[in-house]
Amino acid sequence: MTVTELVSYEDALASYDPVMGLEVHVELGTKTKMFCGCATALGADANTQTCPVCLGLPGALPVVNATGVESAVRIGLALNCSIADWCRFARKNYFYPDMPKNFQTSQYDEPIAFDGHLDVELEDGEVFRVEIERAHMEEDTGKSTHIGGATGRIHGASHSLLDYNRAGIPLIEIVTKPITGAGARAPEVARAYVAELRELIRALGVSEARMERGQMRCDVNLSLRPHGRDAFGTRSETKNVNSLRSVERAVRFEIQRHAMVLQAGETVVQETRHFHEDTGTTTPGRRKEEAEDYRYFPEPDLVPVAPAREWVEKLRGELPELPRVRRGRLREEWGISAHEMRSVLNAGALDLITATIGAGADPAAARKWWMGELARRANEQGVEPGELPIRPEQVARVAALVAEGTLNDKLARQVIEGVLAGEGGPDEVVEKRGLRIVSDEGALGSAVDDAIAANPDVAQKIRGGKVAAAGALVGAVMKATRGQADAARARELILERLGVSG
Repeated sequence: MTVTELVSYEDALASYDPVMGLEVHVELGTKTKMFCGCATALGADANTQTCPVCLGLPGALPVVNATGVESAVRIGLALNCSIADWCRFARKNYFYPDMPKNFQTSQYDEPIAFDGHLDVELEDGEVFRVEIERAHMEEDTGKSTHIGGATGRIHGASHSLLDYNRAGIPLIEIVTKPITGAGARAPEVARAYVAELRELIRALGVSEARMERGQMRCDVNLSLRPHGRDAFGTRSETKNVNSLRSVERAVRFEIQRHAMVLQAGETVVQETRHFHEDTGTTTPGRRKEEAEDYRYFPEPDLVPVAPAREWVEKLRGELPELPRVRRGRLREEWGISAHEMRSVLNAGALDLITATIGAGADPAAARKWWMGELARRANEQGVEPGELPIRPEQVARVAALVAEGTLNDKLARQVIEGVLAGEGGPDEVVEKRGLRIVSDEGALGSAVDDAIAANPDVAQKIRGGKVAAAGALVGAVMKATRGQADAARARELILERLGVSG
């Protein structure tokens, strides 16, 4: 199959209703693994953060990570879920080389949180409710690196390397109920849901939820049903989609692919699929197992988890302001539109702007610098704005220097450049580079006189009433002072020298 054989998106939606199910895995930010004391820090040498428990060696007994349980409860509460009075872990049995125990410790029919919902806001302001089936605790697998071949996948590889450092890291899997009624907006709904969930997880402080680092990844289940039918079609599951844009593209592509298969009179295969970032397409993985194929049974080495009601209610009372509520409050405080707020979110700058305002900056100035100069530099370097070596309080100081007239925007950009280069804080960079605005009457007056003398034709136009021509002389003054003149005062002096009223 090639992309050119696909049914158009419009034709697919003319005949079928998409049904989605989104399974999001969140890697918790605990210091140790879910069932042992091994560290979870990134960057360690392969297989150095392992022990008999996470390697599944005979006689090793697991112990539940209390912080992992608390994080699960907090997530469940934030998703408006019911929290189980009593739940158990189960063994999900399957063989794969990155699963050292040959089973995954997970939860099956007794999840810790269930029956919730998350409201998400779409681009036009419409609110779409996504129903949550469950949120359950489990452990991550190890990491396979396939050597040789052209794709980096197991097919065509000459051999594989296994790193079990990640095996046993706590995960929360959040599973939606079937999402229906989105119609042509299904890709947008999927992206908005994952984006809102990511913001929620970050607000709770249980994970950084960095999709590009695998800390949060989404499995996209999709099927189509003909208009007017109640029964769902056969689904595919696109695994481990790791960006918001890719979630949206994967849903759109699978809608078109399913429609192509069905309109050709063929049967959709229930299978896992791989998403390809470069082409926006999916390819087959393996035939999808049903739940019974995993031979679930209760984990005999772990006691049940029974969260006390008093403790659950205490955690409920400690929940932070949830992202959608917070965005509404900040929009009102900052006086910006929903579109502008979405731009801030897409840039990953909400917390940075908030912290900059907290450090004393005006909301408009904070947004201007983070969404302008700093967003540009982050994009050039391929990093998140928060990864730039500049702190919100430093950005607030730059804004203050502009507001008090010490810097103009051009000089402020040079100060930011210096801070990013490690030359010190904003005030140090101003002094080291000599970046203050030239505002004393002597130096500025001299530059104005030189500009008038060098441009007699322009000066004559201004005397003749064409005041707008003063801009050319202001430009000459700015050039002579390397952009450090007070432009407004320079214009006033030019008009005074030429005897013209501004």
